[in-house]
Amino acid sequence: MDLEKRPQQTKPAAPTAPAQPPAGLRASDADRDRVADILREALAQGRLTADEHAERVDGVYRAKTVGDLEPLVADLPQDGAGGYEPSAPEASGPAPSRPTAGAIPSVADDNLVAVLSSSMRRGRWRVGRRTHAYAIFGNVEIDLSEALFEYRQVVIKAISVFGNVEIRVPENISLRGSGGGVLGNFEVDTLDSTDPDAPVVFVDGIAVLGNIEAKPKRGRLVRDLQHKLRKYLD
Repeated sequence: MDLEKRPQQTKPAAPTAPAQPPAGLRASDADRDRVADILREALAQGRLTADEHAERVDGVYRAKTVGDLEPLVADLPQDGAGGYEPSAPEASGPAPSRPTAGAIPSVADDNLVAVLSSSMRRGRWRVGRRTHAYAIFGNVEIDLSEALFEYRQVVIKAISVFGNVEIRVPENISLRGSGGGVLGNFEVDTLDSTDPDAPVVFVDGIAVLGNIEAKPKRGRLVRDLQHKLRKYLD
């Protein structure tokens, strides 16, 4: 009696890893941007310090080949590697009224103090996550219009006593304010960027017989971080 013939089962082909470009291949802008994205994510997650991030980004835009780029992220998780899943993108819409919990350190990255004097920070400088400004019978000027933003959320804590704190920001970021005045003036022009990834600057403070003011600097736009860093490092 003929045995019933059973169809042969074929094993599914094992997935093949995507081909990696040769290490000696000249790096493209897309290759550099990919590595810069990994570094930016690592900085946001606390895997790299600000100094480490700055050093590696410098290496990214000086790299000539793909082989020069890979060591910069060899010790960091990448999409699809080791079960790592990238963080979910932040929902689009208006910027939050307060910083995200854990996004801002309790210790200031930068302190600007003016006692019977003036202090300013402007031009091309790297903005930390927290900046403190104290104007006691003095004047503090913080100009972010040409600054390099390495973090999406930035806090400026301002104290004015018989003094003046003036803050200027690019007009395409988001700006929030929380504070008040005691026989003084606290004024923050709220901004909402149309770009959900644009930096958000939170200005907190109190003015005692003084003035705290935060406004956009018309005509000044913050550009994409990677492109701005590339121009800065060239």
